[in-house]
Amino acid sequence: MKLALFDCDGTLVDSAALIHEVMARTFVAFGHPRPAIESTKSIIGLTLDIAIARMQGKPHVDDEAVAMTAHYKKIYMDVRGEPGMDVPLFDGIKTVIAALAARDDILIGAVTGKSRRGLVSVLEIHGFAPHFIVSRTADDCPSKPHPAMVTECCDETGMNPADTVVIGDAIYDMQMAKAAGAKAIGVSWGYASVDELIAAGADAIAHHPNDVLDHL
Repeated sequence: MKLALFDCDGTLVDSAALIHEVMARTFVAFGHPRPAIESTKSIIGLTLDIAIARMQGKPHVDDEAVAMTAHYKKIYMDVRGEPGMDVPLFDGIKTVIAALAARDDILIGAVTGKSRRGLVSVLEIHGFAPHFIVSRTADDCPSKPHPAMVTECCDETGMNPADTVVIGDAIYDMQMAKAAGAKAIGVSWGYASVDELIAAGADAIAHHPNDVLDHL
C-alpha cells in the first residue's frame, strides 16, 4: 500500500494566470509595482503570507504582508469569476487520478499551499473529491517545505512516510517530501524547472501525468 500526495497548483491544475492576476492587483492596491509573472510562479506552493513577503524580498512576514494576504483572499473569488481566469486540469491528470482511484494499493491525498476553501473548490469542480481521502492545506499546517503536511497525512491514514510519495511541481514539494522521509516525484509541466526539482531532491521526474503511474 502506498500513499500518493498530490500538490494542487502547478501539478493538478494550471492556476498560474489566476494566481498572478490576483497577486498583481494586490501589489498595485498597496502601492507596489505590478510583479512579473516569473516572480509569482517562483512562490506558488508557499503559504500566501510567506509568498508575498518573499516576493518583496522581506526576511519574514510583517504587518503589510498580513494585510496584503487579507486583500488577496478578499478579491480572489471575484477575479476567478472573470473571463479567462478558470483553473483547468493539466492534460492527462483526470485519467491518472481515475486510474489511481481504481487501485486497491494506492491511497490518494493532497498537500497544498492553497486554503482549505480553494482546495475543496478544485476537487469538487473536477469531480475529485471522492478520491482524495486525506488532505492538508495552508489553513492546517506550516508552509512548505515544513514536513507537517506530509507527516499529518501519514498519521491520519496510518501510512509510513517511507511508503508515501509526494507529487509536485515546486522545489518546496521536493524539500517537504525529503524532510518528512517520503519519496518525491517532480512534474515537469508545472512552474519549476527539471534542474531545480532534481536539485531540491526529486527521486524521479514525470514529464507526462502517465509517468506518475509508472513511477508509483
